[in-house]
This record gives sequence, C-alpha cells and structure tokens, in this order.
Amino acid sequence: MIRTPMAHRSEQNANQPYEESTDHRSRWADWRLTLIHDKKALAGLLLLTIFLIMAVLAPLISSFDPNAMDYEMMEPPSLTHLLGTDDLGRDLFSRIIYGARVSLFIGIMPVAISLLVGVILGVVAGYFGGWLDNIIMRYIDLQWAFPNFIIAVYLVAVFGTGIINLTIAISLAFVDDFARVARSMVLTIKKEQYVTAARAMGASDYRIMRRYILPNAMAPLIVQATVSVSYAILAEATLSFLGLGVEATTPTWGLILAEGRSFISRAWWLGVFPGLAIMLTVLSINFLGDALRDFMDVRETSSLI
Repeated sequence: MIRTPMAHRSEQNANQPYEESTDHRSRWADWRLTLIHDKKALAGLLLLTIFLIMAVLAPLISSFDPNAMDYEMMEPPSLTHLLGTDDLGRDLFSRIIYGARVSLFIGIMPVAISLLVGVILGVVAGYFGGWLDNIIMRYIDLQWAFPNFIIAVYLVAVFGTGIINLTIAISLAFVDDFARVARSMVLTIKKEQYVTAARAMGASDYRIMRRYILPNAMAPLIVQATVSVSYAILAEATLSFLGLGVEATTPTWGLILAEGRSFISRAWWLGVFPGLAIMLTVLSINFLGDALRDFMDVRETSSLI
C-alpha cells in the first residue's frame, strides 16, 4: 500500500488541522535537497529550463525568421548561422528554437488534458464501482489493447493534421494510462479509516473525493504525467516525421528531421541538431520523473494496476 505524507497525517486524525504553509515549505525544501543530491535530475532541470527560456524568448534570441528562405542553402554551422542552414536556406538554429514552442506545447498540453479526463474517469469508476465502474473500465480496457501511438496515428488520419487535432489525438491516446492509475489508487484509499470517518460525519461523495481521496492519489499521477510528457514529445516528433503532424509551415523538431533526412549524407547538421534537441529534452524529463518518483516514494505504476 502506498502512503503519501498527507495520507499518513490523515490516518492519525482525519479532523486535525495542520499548517499548510509549513507543509509546503517543508516539501519544497525536501525537493531542493533531492535535486542537489540527484545530479541527473538537476542537470535535467537546467536543460529543460534552457529549452523553455529559448522557446519563450525565440524572437529575441534569433534574428532570423524560421521560415525565411535564402540563397545560402545547406551552409555548415558558422558564426552567421550557428547550426547551419537547410536545403531552402532557412536558419536551422532559428527553426529549432521556434520549433521548441510547438514541440513543448504539444508535449505538455495533451498530458494536462488527458490527466484531467483520466483522473475524473478513474476516480468516479473507483469510488462508485458497480455498473458505472464496468462501463468506464471496459472502455479503458478497449483503449488499453491498442498502443498509444497507433491510436494517435488513427485519430490524426481521421481528423486531419494541425496543432489542435494533434493535441486532441495525443490527449485521447493517454487517457487510459491516467484512468487506470487513478482508479487503482482510489480503490486503496477509499478503504482507509479517515475516509470512513468522513463518510460517517455526513460528508458528501464529492467532498470525500475532492478533500480526502484525490489529494492522496496525486503522487503517482504526477509521476505518470511527468513521464507522459516525454512520450508526448516523441509522439509529436514521430507523427511530424511521418507527415501526420502539424502543417509544413510550422517548424517542429520532428518536421525538421523529416525535411532534412534526404540531405543528411551531405549536411549532417540537418539530422544531428534537431535529434539532439529531442534526445536532450526527453532525457531531461525522464531524469526529473525518476527524481519525482523517488521523492514521492512511488512504486512502479505497473504494480498498481
């Protein structure tokens, strides 16, 4: 059985108040100590911060339009073009930092949507049980039978390309992961004494789910969300590489790789630099996810399902 610090306090006394501000300060202090001792997580946080800053400040960092074509085609890295140019003379550094906006957005937004939908489905199914649980979980089992990437490919093929459709497709593909984790946590937590005490005191189902169950189930969900961001970034890169991602005028890391694959033998930088951007971002997120799992003392989610 997984115990979070909040669950431990609740078991001691369901009605005993505690200082939220002190608890939050203590958690932040513990998280800082975790980052200091975990060098990989600290490096991942720094790299991810750099990518986020570059994405936000892209117009200030690069003076080149990411879609502006020039006669300097397939120029190697130089002081003028830090990462070289592609086959249409577009500055590769500018395209990568502008592409970070789309790649990181599609990495974060679909996970946030799937987290919200999956948690609602999982909490409702686990708390109420019965026919409602059967209906929800049979759909989740059906979706679970197909790989996430296959579901995303199918949805994009049906609804078309574009940032919105790509975000929706990746969101729906990850809903089952969060629903299963949330349900497994609710099935454990709703048997605890502090939930029974709250129900005996006349607390409504909504209050019990919001006040007692959901906060204590968030630890593995946060870890799952962190790992899912890296999967979403890879899914976007793969779909864009296959021509099922965003429009051709929108630079993303996967699209940059797809456009440069025919010229990699003559211009190595067209494949190396966008590939490095994807690799470093995914590694950074995975390092942070590992640190979060250790910090929150969360077991592998496969043992919860």
